[in-house]
Amino acid sequence: MSVLPLVEERLRAALGEPDARAAVTFLGTERVEVLRFTGGGTVRYATLGMAAAPMADPAAVVADPERGPRAELLLTFRAGAADTDRVLRPLAVLAASPVVEGVVVAPGASLDLGEPLWPGAPFTSVLVGDPGDPVPDLALPAPLDPVRFLPLLPMTPHETAWKRARGAEALRERWRAHGVDPRDPGRAGVPLSG
Repeated sequence: MSVLPLVEERLRAALGEPDARAAVTFLGTERVEVLRFTGGGTVRYATLGMAAAPMADPAAVVADPERGPRAELLLTFRAGAADTDRVLRPLAVLAASPVVEGVVVAPGASLDLGEPLWPGAPFTSVLVGDPGDPVPDLALPAPLDPVRFLPLLPMTPHETAWKRARGAEALRERWRAHGVDPRDPGRAGVPLSG
């Protein structure tokens, strides 16, 4: 069963028509596309290709070709505040990480690029948020797991280290306490002392 046409249909139903798309292929992996949706003062980037196969437990001897979590990634910014279109390749790299690095991407995890999300960006990693908003899970026929659309929240290196020490919920609480909008591509890192 081809999952990706259903994934794209769900993205279009939730976000409208994409106004741009780009494709990246990595050695030994399937092609990953990144679709851009603009409107309502935001620009959203969604991966298309990560959910083609389930993410495998890195400890498993043999990967199950049907069972296992499936996901696509969403990255949302306030429109016009930075040249965020340069995030396409880094986002595709993150989407390829389950195949390339054998990781299972799930809420609360952090994914580190080791370089800025786009040239000049203060963010080098992302926190994986909870699915469901703005794109609801896509149920697939049994025995396939549903596709979850996981929002990514950019983090500065200091925020990444703080999250690693204290946990994802502690960082989100810190953001809330300081009125941080993770969708602001020009934001400064949240104060982490006091």
